[in-house]
Amino acid sequence: MTTFFIGDVALDEYYTADRWPGRADKGMVRELPAEIGGSIANAAVVHAALGGNTQFISLLNGSPLSRRLIHDLRQNGVGADHMLIDPAIAESRNLIFLIDGEHVVLTVEMGEQPMWLTPATLAALRRPGFLYTTLYRVRRLHAQTEQGLLKQADLVVDLRHHGRRAIFDLDVGGYTPEDMPYLSGAAVVIFNQVGFRAAFGHDDMSRIGDWIRDHQIGWVVRTLAAEGAEAYDGQTRLQAAGYPVDVIDVTGAGDTFGGALTWCLTQGQTFAEALDFSIAAASRSVTIHGPRGGKADATAVHAWRDENRRG
Repeated sequence: MTTFFIGDVALDEYYTADRWPGRADKGMVRELPAEIGGSIANAAVVHAALGGNTQFISLLNGSPLSRRLIHDLRQNGVGADHMLIDPAIAESRNLIFLIDGEHVVLTVEMGEQPMWLTPATLAALRRPGFLYTTLYRVRRLHAQTEQGLLKQADLVVDLRHHGRRAIFDLDVGGYTPEDMPYLSGAAVVIFNQVGFRAAFGHDDMSRIGDWIRDHQIGWVVRTLAAEGAEAYDGQTRLQAAGYPVDVIDVTGAGDTFGGALTWCLTQGQTFAEALDFSIAAASRSVTIHGPRGGKADATAVHAWRDENRRG
């Protein structure tokens, strides 16, 4: 079973600073080595490192940097057989500033051009398995079929009817009512604390049961940074604590969580098992510099969890 990740891959340019400057202010930064990252690509690399059969789709411009990004994915065990190319778009880069144990990410705007899937890609996606993606990307998906144009939410519904189960990483962005045709029927919807509050206007997971049931969503997950994560399917509420660690770099922690959770579900684990393993993987990742600090096989994650058991 192949899991598809549709999203961003980019060169992450790192800087550190003592503070984030205010408006009309100035500040000094220290440059760190650049690394290849991108949120969904990071999750795909984690999934592949754990042993998942992984394919990644993005829209790049075909430049030497784009070829480098694709080569790096393949070197990390991630298939790029369905990558899309548009020479007109900008280079894929993120500027990441590490400040006071947190990070500020600035992403180069690449536009919202349609992502036209080839017949072969559509056929591959129309097989059972998981799809890990974002609203920003699925809003852009288009495919030409014998029956006519298939795009955006209709395309997501079509894939679901063919057994492709969507996992949406909504991160800080939340959602709007206009997004529900995409999210309805999703296997998992993942928020962080900021995104959950933006979506629902509160922090109480127990109050969204009707929303989950009305939209036939499998699980809603809210990551809680150092506190772990919680999940709710409208009936059962799960909570798993984080691990006390010395934080080196939080970049990619959420991506590690999502990639690990997806892998666990492909292995048939219960959601409680998947949640606990994914928190361990994410906690381990913040002890390592770089957007892909979470890259590890399952044995390494289990060993780390055993060595760092919560009190």
